[in-house]
Amino acid sequence: MGDAGGPYLFDVGVIALAHTETSVRDAALSYVRDAIAGEIDAVVPYPALFGAHTVLTTYYGHSGQNASRLLQNFMDAQRIRWYDGLAPDTVRGGFSQASDANVDGWDGYYAQVAIEEGVETVVTIDDDFERFDEFETEIVLSPEEFDRLNEFINSD
Repeated sequence: MGDAGGPYLFDVGVIALAHTETSVRDAALSYVRDAIAGEIDAVVPYPALFGAHTVLTTYYGHSGQNASRLLQNFMDAQRIRWYDGLAPDTVRGGFSQASDANVDGWDGYYAQVAIEEGVETVVTIDDDFERFDEFETEIVLSPEEFDRLNEFINSD
């Protein structure tokens, strides 16, 4: 893992990548394994699981049944702080974050959750979260690995 500190919030891309068979999944998988083992303090918003399901079925070729099984197993991790807040103030705050940082609504929501939960680092596969000053961003893939992932996704 990088030099960033916890608590960590996992982005959809990291959750999905950790549940694939791609050659570049190891960095994401190491974070997920450490979270499951309780070796790091991880915050995962429940809505991220729906996003990961969509990514697994749309981009990684998993069946809906397999993606559901994988993510339900992940949900059993007792040492992860599962965030279930969709309070109006959190949603409004997410939209404000999205507007201010010029990111999509989901990233704004995850940024708002990170701020509310005192997250120090958002773990992600892209650089959108670098637009926020309230926490650090740990991008788990190098540019070369990201290119290999895109090749894998586009190989069909």
